[in-house]
Amino acid sequence: MSANVVTVSSRHQIVIPKSVRENANIQPGTRLIAVSVNGVIHLLPIKPAAAYRGIAQGIDTAVPNDPDRF
Repeated sequence: MSANVVTVSSRHQIVIPKSVRENANIQPGTRLIAVSVNGVIHLLPIKPAAAYRGIAQGIDTAVPNDPDRF
């Protein structure tokens, strides 16, 4: 991870540095969500639900039920 300095323009815009865009595979038209947590801004790509298919593959789903459940 390397530090990249960006400047906020008078229109409140920033440019994501090329190295960051390439590393995160951000292409023109990529939609991002901006989240602020304790003053830290995170940009997260919005992925379609199909992109998450299979992420829980191989987990054990044989969890015993609580006695009060049927």
